[in-house]
Amino acid sequence: METENQTCVLEFVLLGLSEDTGVQPLLFGLFLLMYLVTFTGNLLIILAIISDSHLHTPMYFFLSNLSFTDICFTSTTVPKMLLNIQKESKIITFESCLSQIFFYIIFGQLDNALLTIMAYDRFVAICHPLHYMVIMNSRLCGLLLLASWLVGILDSLSQCLMVLQLSFCTKLEIPHFFCELNQVIRLACSDTFLNDLVIYLSSGLLGFIPLTGILFSYSKIISSILRMSTIEGKQKAFSTCGSHLSVVTLFYGTCLGVYLSSTASHNSRTNAIASVMYMVVIPMLNPFLYSLRNKDMKQAFKKLRNILSIKGFFPQI
Repeated sequence: METENQTCVLEFVLLGLSEDTGVQPLLFGLFLLMYLVTFTGNLLIILAIISDSHLHTPMYFFLSNLSFTDICFTSTTVPKMLLNIQKESKIITFESCLSQIFFYIIFGQLDNALLTIMAYDRFVAICHPLHYMVIMNSRLCGLLLLASWLVGILDSLSQCLMVLQLSFCTKLEIPHFFCELNQVIRLACSDTFLNDLVIYLSSGLLGFIPLTGILFSYSKIISSILRMSTIEGKQKAFSTCGSHLSVVTLFYGTCLGVYLSSTASHNSRTNAIASVMYMVVIPMLNPFLYSLRNKDMKQAFKKLRNILSIKGFFPQI
C-alpha cells in the first residue's frame, strides 16, 4: 500500500534561498560566478597535477581527487538551482530529487574521507619522513580511495532506500535550494523514526571517526613540529599542512555550524543559507587555499600555462 502512495509523488517545490523575485537575478549571477570559479579552479588543479610529473605524489594524488570531488559536489545542486531561477520554475521531480540526495551524499562523504586521508598523509610525511614513500605506496593510496568511494556509495544507497519507503502527502515544499535529506524526510506523512535513526548513526560514525582521526593526526604533527630545532624546518613543515588545515577548519566548522543551527533553530531558510558555505563557498575556496602559498603548485600552473600556450589556448607572453 505504501508503494502505491509513493507513486503519487511526482514533484517537489524548491523554495530556494529567497522568494523575493527582485533578488533572483542577483542570486543567479552570484551563484553562476561561484560555480564557474569552482569548476575552473578545481579543473586547473587537476590538469596541473596531471601535467607535472613532480606532483605525482600521494599528497597531490589525493588533492586532485579532492578537486574532482568538489566539482561533482557543487554540480549536483547549483546547476539545477540556476536552471530553476532562469526558467522561473521551482519544480523538481521526485526522481531528480532522489538523484540529488544520492550524489550529494556520495561526494559529501568523499570530501570528508579525503580530508581525513590527507591529514594522515601529512602525519606520515612530517612524523615519519624516512618511511613516507614506503608507507604511502601506490597500493595503499588506491585502497584508501576505493574504500572512500565504497563508504560513500553504501551510505548514500542506505539513505535513498530509506526515503523510498516513505509516503508523501501534500504541501511538498522544500525551504532549500536543493533536496536536502532532512527537509525531504520532514515532508513525509508516514513514520520517519528509522530514517532519523539511520541519519544520526551515519552522521555520528562517518563524522566523528574522521574528525577524531584528523585531530589525532594534527596533534602528532604539532608536537613533532615543536620538537624541531630549526625555524626553517618548522616553517617548511607547517607550510606543507597549512592549506589542508585551513580547508579542514572551514569544512568542519561550517558543517558543525549548520548542524548546531538546525538543532537549535527551526528556521529552515536560515539553515539553507548556512549550508551554502560548505556546499558552494568552500569548494570554490579550495583551489586558492591549496595554490596561493604552494610553490610546487605555482610552478605546475606555469608549466600548464606554457603547454596551453603552445596548443593555442592562451597567448604566450
